[in-house]
Amino acid sequence: MNRQLADLDLNLMKLLKAVVETKNTHQAAEVLGISQTSVSRGLAKLRETFGDQLFLRKAHGVEPSELAEKLAQAADEMLTPINKVMESYNNFDPLLFTGKVSISVNTYLLEIFGERLIQTLSRALPKATFELDYWQAHSLADMLNGQIDYCIQISNFTFPQDIYSHGIKSIKSNLVARKNHPILSQGSDWETLKDLPLVQLYLTGVNYNKSELHDLYKSKGYEANVILKTHSLKAALSTLKSADAVCYASSYISDLDDELTTYPLPIVPDSAMKLNIVGGYLQMRRGYPLHQFLHQTLQKLFDGTEQPQS
Repeated sequence: MNRQLADLDLNLMKLLKAVVETKNTHQAAEVLGISQTSVSRGLAKLRETFGDQLFLRKAHGVEPSELAEKLAQAADEMLTPINKVMESYNNFDPLLFTGKVSISVNTYLLEIFGERLIQTLSRALPKATFELDYWQAHSLADMLNGQIDYCIQISNFTFPQDIYSHGIKSIKSNLVARKNHPILSQGSDWETLKDLPLVQLYLTGVNYNKSELHDLYKSKGYEANVILKTHSLKAALSTLKSADAVCYASSYISDLDDELTTYPLPIVPDSAMKLNIVGGYLQMRRGYPLHQFLHQTLQKLFDGTEQPQS
């Protein structure tokens, strides 16, 4: 491509179009809201790029050449879709938005909040289509490539600087086990807990290679007896109901099954007493109406979601 064309300012094409339509540089200046000097400078740059014969001087204006008319037509064809994009961007209406929204959610959080998420999003963007998926190994790369609009993760997950993340909810942690647990019903201090079997929920991208649960037990001089590690809440709930196992989780889990309940945590570090949820999207999209709307909508959802009583 000609170097001058590659560096061509789109404003010059708007200028060319205005001069072709008005056949007068003074009127073109008024239409564009710029000075006559700016028009003269712009025409000089256009002549440098396309040649001196773009316009012929007349007594009361200028006469566009065939090349100028064709360039003006091309400019109109080029600028019209750009204007439509900007109009759509500036006049974003969630009720009329017909695009696709892709959201990736931590497995654990999707199991708990998935139904509420899709119900809220469907009401907020009734004409949109949705992809609501688990956070997977390739999700970060997909997000950086712009294929995922928004993510919901746990604060332990480390995002690169390219992703803007913000806290949207803090969940209190408890011990989850079956009702009338023969041991926890008497208390839940460390001496009581140390020999109980454990169910550990995998948090994708957070505790695959490093387990805070094992570290917590080691810090107390004990060995964590994990009998099940799983992504599946159904598998976890089934195990908790059929054994004396316990799970470090939230009351949202116990609220999923009438046979389960929560018990107080033993003395643990502050970091183990709650789970912080964050939302995130690309830094370069922080000014996009869709992404701002997603953030506001999901923040409102989590603000209005009360954690079940322990």
